Amino acid sequence: MEVFITTALNGLSYGLMLFMLSAGLTLTFSLMGVLNFAHASFYMLGAYLGFSIAQVCGFWWALVLAPLAVGVLGALFEHLCLRRVHSLGHVPELLVTFGFSYVVLEIVQLVWGRSALDFSVPALLQGPAFTLVHRPGEGLGVVWGAVPDGLCATGNTAAQIACATFPATRALMVLVALLMLAAIAAVLTRTRTGLVVRAALTHPEMVNNLGHDLPRLHMLLFGAGAALAGLAGVVGGSSYLTEPGMAASMGAMVFVVVVVGGLGSLGGAFVASLLLGVLQTAAVAADVLVLPGVTLARLAPALPFVLMLLMLVLRPQGLLGRPAG
Repeated sequence: MEVFITTALNGLSYGLMLFMLSAGLTLTFSLMGVLNFAHASFYMLGAYLGFSIAQVCGFWWALVLAPLAVGVLGALFEHLCLRRVHSLGHVPELLVTFGFSYVVLEIVQLVWGRSALDFSVPALLQGPAFTLVHRPGEGLGVVWGAVPDGLCATGNTAAQIACATFPATRALMVLVALLMLAAIAAVLTRTRTGLVVRAALTHPEMVNNLGHDLPRLHMLLFGAGAALAGLAGVVGGSSYLTEPGMAASMGAMVFVVVVVGGLGSLGGAFVASLLLGVLQTAAVAADVLVLPGVTLARLAPALPFVLMLLMLVLRPQGLLGRPAG
């Protein structure tokens, strides 16, 4: 039972990590119609800038300053590069963002090198947030933090006390993602800026005619999306691995989330992120033989793409997306 609970929690934390990364892409696509191929590069920049800032100011300052820096870079990229090709159609936009992703990759490798970085977290986040303890005859209990040494027995004894831990870094990931979701919902539904953004989604010409600077709104929203990716980079880079291939590995998953959830649907991105996170984590944890010599865990990396293909065939608009036309 404790293994099932920790697997579910790990899946939810990974899913929320995907949502942190896909939320910015969903917002920018909703307003600007741009599928930003460089979005995962902002995620990587957040991790690397967070690492450098943490060396000087500490991890908690990195959690604030790195996303702000990435957001400024994203706004500058939209203002100086992306805006110049916006009127030319989707293909030039895709080519510009695709090229920018390679520029970012080369800069990262020149500045920080090709090896993985040791992005360590403060002592507060080292170790488990809580431990599930299953005592025979007493059921399942929760111990906050780590259990005393020697409590969890080893070996195949009948009276063995089974323990399963949930890392503090994963707990931080869940907390940051939920706070980010609440902040986005509050801004979009309870502020004047959110009202303008929601109006611009469906009636951009009317918003422009009412005196709002639509290009400036695009720049700010693109920068905000990059900042959200940078925030995911700080949290993900410290929890998983900070290395030059992290953008390529996460970039594909982000587009799977966006397609499965529905293009432009923030709620769909949230549901799809949780679904994919739990699906992939559960598949990795399962030691089930599905084909001769092939376990479900070995097929886990392909499952999100299989789900995306099924979604494109059976429901092209995604889980919560609007049908075309």
